[in-house]
Amino acid sequence: MRIGIVILPDQRWAESQRRWRQADEWGFDHAWTYDHLGWRDLVDGPWFDSMATLTAAATVTSRIRLGTLVASPNFRHPAAFARQITTVDDVSDGRLLLGLGAGGIGFDSAVLGGETLPPRQRVDRFAEFTELLDLILRDDGTTWRGEWFAAVDARNNPGCVQQPRVPFVVAANGPRSMRLVARFGQGWVTTGTEADDVEGWWGTVSALSERMDRTLDEAGRDPATLDRYLSMDAAPVFSLSSAQFFADQVGRAAELGFTDVVTHWPRAGSWYAGDEAVLADVATRLLPELRA
Repeated sequence: MRIGIVILPDQRWAESQRRWRQADEWGFDHAWTYDHLGWRDLVDGPWFDSMATLTAAATVTSRIRLGTLVASPNFRHPAAFARQITTVDDVSDGRLLLGLGAGGIGFDSAVLGGETLPPRQRVDRFAEFTELLDLILRDDGTTWRGEWFAAVDARNNPGCVQQPRVPFVVAANGPRSMRLVARFGQGWVTTGTEADDVEGWWGTVSALSERMDRTLDEAGRDPATLDRYLSMDAAPVFSLSSAQFFADQVGRAAELGFTDVVTHWPRAGSWYAGDEAVLADVATRLLPELRA
């Protein structure tokens, strides 16, 4: 089992760089940040760009993989985004993981003045976004046109450090998005679906895992070629509420065939409120055992 952690981009770098260094030193396998222009009620507080944050994180870490959880077409165009991806992959010497998702409603979908798309259209747009991004990152000089995006002679030189491109970790709960995972993803990430209690949430995770199995089978893809990521803090209880609860949740994820789990750095309040002492205990006492 590989274990990752999300560090929200809600602190000035002078403060947040400590967290990225510490995650690397503790031995987490991957560290992520949210890719939003603003997020939920935190939109009224400090918030920083994901790709710039990951670039800075790459300069203060040496081995941990770094990623977006998740980037979306809400405010990104594949041609421009490909340049940023190539840059972060280069600065990190091939440590970038690219989490991708369809994009939800809320601030990101409204701040640029466009209409809020219904779910079907968001997935339509996401399919084009993913296909075009894949093409640009693989091939130099991509010309392509769809309903939502177009590119004319889009360049990717010098290309990604990771070849043929950086790994895509695709967020998907529905059938159409899961087919994108089967086609383009080196990894699949899920948050499960909303439930009233922890047991109910795990039931949704199990059902989604089975759906992913069926999707891979229909696509003729070997399940062993897909890494499976579970964002554990979509559950009704924060995964770092205690060290024992965290260990139990990781064990349940392993039983369902997940290869990777992701928690969040505890914050003082609001989203992911918790005690950093619990994180330190997990990292120093449990992490080597859980990763075995």
